[in-house]
Amino acid sequence: MLTKKQKMERLVELGIEINQISDLDFMLEKLLSEARHLFSADAGSIYIKTEDKLKFSYSQNHTLQKRLEPGKKLRYTTFSIPIDNNSIAGYVANNGVILNISDAYKIPKSYPVSFNSSFDKMVGYHTKSMLTLPLINSRKQIVGVLQLINAMNDKGEVVKFAKTDEALVQHFALYAANALERTQMTRTTIMRMISMAELRDPKETGPHVNRVASYSVEIFEAYAKKKKMPCKDIDAKRDAFRMAAMLHDVGKVAISDTILKKPGRFTDKEYEIMKTHTIQGAQLFNDAQSKFDEISALVALNHHEKWDGTGYPGHVDVNTGKPLPGYEDKNSKPRGKREDEIPLEGRIVAIADVYDALCSRRVYKEAWTEEHVLETLKKDAGSHFDPELVDIFFDIYDVISSIGKLYPDND
Repeated sequence: MLTKKQKMERLVELGIEINQISDLDFMLEKLLSEARHLFSADAGSIYIKTEDKLKFSYSQNHTLQKRLEPGKKLRYTTFSIPIDNNSIAGYVANNGVILNISDAYKIPKSYPVSFNSSFDKMVGYHTKSMLTLPLINSRKQIVGVLQLINAMNDKGEVVKFAKTDEALVQHFALYAANALERTQMTRTTIMRMISMAELRDPKETGPHVNRVASYSVEIFEAYAKKKKMPCKDIDAKRDAFRMAAMLHDVGKVAISDTILKKPGRFTDKEYEIMKTHTIQGAQLFNDAQSKFDEISALVALNHHEKWDGTGYPGHVDVNTGKPLPGYEDKNSKPRGKREDEIPLEGRIVAIADVYDALCSRRVYKEAWTEEHVLETLKKDAGSHFDPELVDIFFDIYDVISSIGKLYPDND
């Protein structure tokens, strides 16, 4: 366990570190991990305030994680609860108070709340001590709720969260609230860009891009760990990569409606125009000012390349769309990139994008069966897709398949 001085020093460091994070999902993971470390919690959750409800947005549980095979992740679903006095998190948000409960199963009847044990029964966990606090920003607005579960002492025993920690937790909560608000603003800005694309192309929806981004990050993280990439580098890349993957098709805003919304098959000429959305998207990130800009350009340009070199746009000058010198094919068109010529980010998003498209219903097709989708990915490994990344996709398929439930389509 950390001393009070160590906790204070870590809080100062954390304030600097979280300013480097831009993505909302990564911020949730970082904040909950740090809170559990600081206050020796076995588990925890973060709820985000959305209008008049709390959305269960992120969760961790060390005990349940230990039951899984190495490299596997816990799956969880999202849900919303009212901000009222009928739940512990709802009460904390509704009243702006901290609740420090020593035993969730022995809450005095004088308390205004009771504990819902359904999750414990479902997964075989035993919640005992709970520390639940509102996340209040610098403008005194509640943006969410942090819930820490089962404080652990040095002997690995569950104990009550220390009363002396409550003041430190409040400092942490202010950091967390302001950080969440900032990353929510970033996510909102990106979603507005997606909404512009959605006005042009109904396939480019918020749930679709969130799923593609989440799949992509999971594949990248598994790949990076397999390659023994340092954790610090993985974290830095994940932050920018998730946002970039959301914008993989942003270049479609430059394509004519007569092509983009055409219900039938494209003519050869229309298809050639449609393919330029990759170049148009990359051009939006010219004069890169950040790692996000750099990765966004790579993703936009390369997510339609194929492992066997038959994809597009190939080796092009992003500014002109012309073939790079020495990379023309026999028809004087850009030669397609192949294998490791395709940046890792493009190879990953290619798998995530096709998987989601096949799983999803569209106005022109029904969703494919899971069996058909997975057979297609296996068949196209080594031609359309990087075979090593397809293997990794299947290694983590339990996590991949659960992501769709977090971002369901709105129909």
